[in-house]
Amino acid sequence: MPFMDFLKGQFIDVIAWTDDTRDTMVWRFERFGHEIKYGAKLTVREGQMAVFVHEGRLADVFTPGLYMLETNNMPIMTSLQHWDHGFASPFKSEIYFVSTARFTNLKWGTKNPIMLRDPEFGPTRLRAFGTYTFKVADAGRFMTEIVGTDGEFTTDEVSDQIRNIIVQQFSQTVASAGIAVLDMAANTAEFAKLVAARISATIAEYGLELPELYIENISLPAAVEEALDRRTSMGVVGDLSKYTQFQTAETMRLAASNPGGDGGMGAGLGMGMGMAMAQGLAQSIAPAPAPAAAAAPPPPPVEHVWHIAENGQTKGPFSKAALGRMAATGELTRQTHVWTAGQDGWKHAGDVTELAQLFTVRPPPPPPPG
Repeated sequence: MPFMDFLKGQFIDVIAWTDDTRDTMVWRFERFGHEIKYGAKLTVREGQMAVFVHEGRLADVFTPGLYMLETNNMPIMTSLQHWDHGFASPFKSEIYFVSTARFTNLKWGTKNPIMLRDPEFGPTRLRAFGTYTFKVADAGRFMTEIVGTDGEFTTDEVSDQIRNIIVQQFSQTVASAGIAVLDMAANTAEFAKLVAARISATIAEYGLELPELYIENISLPAAVEEALDRRTSMGVVGDLSKYTQFQTAETMRLAASNPGGDGGMGAGLGMGMGMAMAQGLAQSIAPAPAPAAAAAPPPPPVEHVWHIAENGQTKGPFSKAALGRMAATGELTRQTHVWTAGQDGWKHAGDVTELAQLFTVRPPPPPPPG
């Protein structure tokens, strides 16, 4: 069998690749002993490139077209082999066909929630997923950096790495954007363009480019979404009291349509709902209670009036102000007997606390005349 493969390799002089799969990126053209016949025809179709590897070194990259493998068509190969004269024997090289078409509908998503500080909800978590498209932009770099000597390289061998790069850049972009979670749905296109631009520099080192990136969904934890649904429901209901009355009326209607169900339970439930509705209506139409009247100020204190006893005679009544003037003129002294309603008998004016202060402060004597 090896001998037959050798003969087959000597007579076949057409090198081409057609692929019906959707995920093959690189395919190595197999020949017995890696011998390529001198003068063979190489066909590179649209959406392909052909990479020549000679003795472990990248020799040439061929773009779409038809090539005759001769020394004048392969200057790099010529310099490597030192072909300075006609050379008609087979040469040992490897030919890799690289697909440059777009690989589409590839999935990406966050394995773990992304922690961020939302300007409206505070610290929260979110997940995201979508699709992306990539293609080989530099076949030589892609072979050198990623493929190596893999004879059949598929998208599965590089897609995980690209997904990790997308998730990392998406997390950094969203966390630093400062956009509220509720507004992110309106900015997914801008997020996708920004993430794709940041990724391009990284995957360009692998010889790849990312023509398209889509963010299909950004979601919050289930508990947060449930709270948002309740908040939305409250906004749709509007007036909660009117909605409660409507629900009560609907319950009564349903109970009345099935009076015999559950042994009259429906009727009893309808009556109870009706009473609750009546109470609610009565409360809604009852006039509002009048505001409480302001508390009246307390009555002013009763001013005492005083009587004076002199020489067995009673004078008065006098107000405290009058007694003050009398104390100033000397008509009232500390030894003067005074009495007022509620006082236990006659007392000296100096012994009554309310009157004693009339004798403590007196004006100074008037200045001398002239």
